[in-house]
Amino acid sequence: MAEELKIGVLASGRGSNFQAIIDAVTAGKINAKIAVCISDVKDAYALERARKNLIAAEVIDPKVFQKREDYDGKIVETLKKHEVNLVLLAGYMRIVSPVLVEEFPKKIINIHPALLPSFPGLHVQRKAIEHGARFSGCTVHFVDAGMDTGPIIIQAVVPVLQDDTEDSLAARILKQEHRIYPEAVRLFAEGRLSVQGRRVVIKGAPECRDEFLANPPVRE
Repeated sequence: MAEELKIGVLASGRGSNFQAIIDAVTAGKINAKIAVCISDVKDAYALERARKNLIAAEVIDPKVFQKREDYDGKIVETLKKHEVNLVLLAGYMRIVSPVLVEEFPKKIINIHPALLPSFPGLHVQRKAIEHGARFSGCTVHFVDAGMDTGPIIIQAVVPVLQDDTEDSLAARILKQEHRIYPEAVRLFAEGRLSVQGRRVVIKGAPECRDEFLANPPVRE
């Protein structure tokens, strides 16, 4: 029998993408169990979302650790305690170190509110508006040792309107995040994702589907 997929979520804030994953798992759209939510912020609302859904919620304070690698070592220890085999970053505001990436190769997924490789890092909606971009969006990608540099799984495109503010653009992008993040996790859970070089191959992907437009799937 295939190993049960157990998800560990790292979150720093309100956890709306975490909630989208919870909803998809609860609805039976993703065949997996969410084993634990870990936060570096003791009052992050993501922890409350976990508790409301009977998911283990743990706080690991980075101030206790002198080095980032030591902190991530504790994260790894906690994930292993809960037998996690897929890690999701959901508004996690820390750069993960090789300690975590090497322990879960091609098994850490992140969502970023821009069309990577454009606008990595923070304040990306503001950057899109300031640069006069006509389109923005969001990207689900595997995590590697760089900042928002891992292989792209799915992207969704959102137009930048002439009267957009950072907040209005972020709100429209967030709706797409809630749509494509669970989809990417579902594909992973079904064993349909493989990485070939810098490209993610999606088994059985249709020729054209709106959430794949910015990253056309490679057919095997």
